[in-house]
Amino acid sequence: MSLIVGTLGVVSFILGVIAENKKPASGTPITGKDVVICKYPTDPTVALGYLSFAFLVASTLAGGLSLFYPYKGKSIPWPALFQSTSFFIFFLIALGSTGLAAAMLLWPTITEHKHLVSNVHYNLETTCPTAKTGLLGGGAFLALDAALFWLVSLMLADNAREDYFDDLKGTGGDGLSTEYDADGVVKGRA
Repeated sequence: MSLIVGTLGVVSFILGVIAENKKPASGTPITGKDVVICKYPTDPTVALGYLSFAFLVASTLAGGLSLFYPYKGKSIPWPALFQSTSFFIFFLIALGSTGLAAAMLLWPTITEHKHLVSNVHYNLETTCPTAKTGLLGGGAFLALDAALFWLVSLMLADNAREDYFDDLKGTGGDGLSTEYDADGVVKGRA
């Protein structure tokens, strides 16, 4: 799972950086009767921006699912994972950096798409703007950071799993096969 999360995060980063580098500085204004039509050069910025976002989502889903997936047929309750303070902190950082990366990838991509679709302006002073420069690149770096934080969270989840199963074994025998009666007392003990 870590290979999948890392690969998807790197692809999101690469696509975001390419989208930033291919984005035109501005369009060419063509003046008509009471309107200005902006002609933008053909570029893959919008498609690459949406693809970068899609790979970020895929990386996040793979990272999130891998945290709670039962490895080797052994699952633990999710509250047990969050008892680990370091896991909880890195989980929140991974979520926050994912949200910020998504916002920084989507905002300029949607803005650029809007500029391409709505290219007729009634303001004769328009300069045919494009999306703000630097946001796609920043979002790409945050997408890579988010993937790395998901990987750290995955490593900390493995540690929390080991601690959980060690605690169960320490309660006497095989903690996975311990049976309890209706009162919560371990069966076979007085």
